[in-house]
Amino acid sequence: MVAIVMVATMCSCKGNKNVVLTSGLKEEEIFRIDSAVCTKPEMMLYLVNTQKNFEKVYGTEIWQTKTSETTIQDSLKESVLAKLSRIKVMVLLAEEKGVSLTKEEKQKAERAAKIYFDSLTPYEKETLALKESVVVQAYEEYALANKLYAYLVQDVNPEISDDDARTITVSHILIKNYHQDANGHVVPYSASLKTEAYKRAQVIRQRIMEGEDFSTVQGLVNEGDTTQISFRKGEMSEAYEEIAFSLATEEVSRVVETQEGYYIIKCLNTFNQEETDANKILILEEQKKAAFEKEYDAFLGTLIGNINHKSWDAISLVNDPQIQTDSFFEKYELYFEERPLEN
Repeated sequence: MVAIVMVATMCSCKGNKNVVLTSGLKEEEIFRIDSAVCTKPEMMLYLVNTQKNFEKVYGTEIWQTKTSETTIQDSLKESVLAKLSRIKVMVLLAEEKGVSLTKEEKQKAERAAKIYFDSLTPYEKETLALKESVVVQAYEEYALANKLYAYLVQDVNPEISDDDARTITVSHILIKNYHQDANGHVVPYSASLKTEAYKRAQVIRQRIMEGEDFSTVQGLVNEGDTTQISFRKGEMSEAYEEIAFSLATEEVSRVVETQEGYYIIKCLNTFNQEETDANKILILEEQKKAAFEKEYDAFLGTLIGNINHKSWDAISLVNDPQIQTDSFFEKYELYFEERPLEN
């Protein structure tokens, strides 16, 4: 299933003052960012395929779900708008950087477009107002965005040590420093109640240090939702991590104060080579993404865009049972043999 990219462009513009939400576009144009235009057929191509992939996983009932702020349908629409506007910006950035598709890559896009377009029924083509040229352009821009990302991060290859990447496994006991009211809102303890909770945690730790079994005590007094976790640096609070990563296997920590309360931590495993190697890959991808976002955000700030509110508001998910197309992204992967754009 295609990864939906909730990135700051157009509707979610991360404070970019140059993305102007105005009209002034042709009826079939949904939005424009500088010279890049997204038309209704292109928008529907992405929207319908994303919708149908969601339905394969979650069923059509998912569209009846509501959140406190919006509907799942509106959320999907906004995410597709964000994804397409991001791709358009990346195409413009590729032009500035001198990144382009080779003849072979364009031929791949053409072949993928033909296979996908031929899979559509005449009814789908007519209803979605799709032409093969629209699909070709969509594949070319999708491929170019992926190529730009690879180009911009090609020199990001830092040395990542085992210590930076290692995962540890710990067991812990939490004594909370807050309670929840009838509405589920977090209410911090008063100073006196926090002191009482801290003293209780100290007593619990002393029991363990005097020989009581950690797991047994944990089962009796732990106020947290978890009892055992595995994590790497950067995934827990600073205070928790500082103590946890300093422990030897089977060592029990002092009482650690965090935002949510007082922890007693027992280290179960200080190093796992397989997980450490996997984490190195994750850390590298995170650093590549950060490097890309820095370049992307700087370029985004130079652009001006607008959106056709009337045409955009008129777009909705497709409830027509005769429209079932869902293989747009699958065909891309088949011909380009890479993951769809996720960054």
